Amino acid sequence: MNWSVKTRRLSETDILGHRTRQIVVRADDSDKRDWIQGQPVCGALSRHRIAHIGVREAQAPYEIVRLKQSGAFFMACLGGEGRMLVDGRWRVCKAGTACLLPPHMLHAFHAVKGRTWKFVWVRYQAVPEKRPVARAGSPVMAQFDGGPLGAAVTGLHGECLGESLPAAVYQWIELIQSYVLRFAQPWQMDRRLSVVLEKVAIRLDAEWTLDGLATAAHMSGEHLRRLCTRQLGRSPMQQVTYLRMRHAAELLAGTDEKIATIASRVGYKNPFVFSTTFKKWIGWRPSEHRTVRVLSWKTKLNSGKKRKK
Repeated sequence: MNWSVKTRRLSETDILGHRTRQIVVRADDSDKRDWIQGQPVCGALSRHRIAHIGVREAQAPYEIVRLKQSGAFFMACLGGEGRMLVDGRWRVCKAGTACLLPPHMLHAFHAVKGRTWKFVWVRYQAVPEKRPVARAGSPVMAQFDGGPLGAAVTGLHGECLGESLPAAVYQWIELIQSYVLRFAQPWQMDRRLSVVLEKVAIRLDAEWTLDGLATAAHMSGEHLRRLCTRQLGRSPMQQVTYLRMRHAAELLAGTDEKIATIASRVGYKNPFVFSTTFKKWIGWRPSEHRTVRVLSWKTKLNSGKKRKK
């Protein structure tokens, strides 16, 4: 299948397949989707605004598409391989690789035929966070040993099926959160890089250039380029574009501001250039992204009315 073509016609999808196996723990029973029904509930997950966690062994035709995931999503591969849509292109996700996808953006992944894809995930709730999981310097896809996180999720699942001792539950959840933060906020990141990226996040409308970023980071442009590519998997200017598109997606999802206004807020004087860049990174044009938000809201509203009847 030509996945580069398929990205243009993605729609909300939940295909687990009869050979896919999983364990799941959820924060509450509000999610009515079939695949999560009957799974153990652990209200303490809400302490870190976690909606649900799990370990899954997926096989084709496994495919998940979220047109605009409302909360951040972390996934670490434990074995086999799958494909994930990152920065507008399909990338291989193998053992030793993890991915942190921000909210309000297109998320899509699928299993490879003939391969078992084992991974652990942590899905965050769509609420304002005092301490965001994904920050300006957080990698989207990078090397990560997900084994300890998988063991912690398995441990919490077992505890929730057994005695569910509060002290044990608390320890498992703290471990899970610490492993995600280890990826999202790596202590080994060069502080000069994290500081300059935080400056960019605050001033997305500024006319950033490689030379300007290098000056702010107090290093040469070539040094900054190598450092950023090694730690985040992108060049400095690609990271600037990513931060701009991520914030634009949030504004399109959460406000009614005009597209031209949003373009200006994230550093684009030309709305056409902004729209073209947004489509390349997110998967569709800004107007389409906003339409998806409206349709999603209407679907939830109608669903709620049906349940009341």
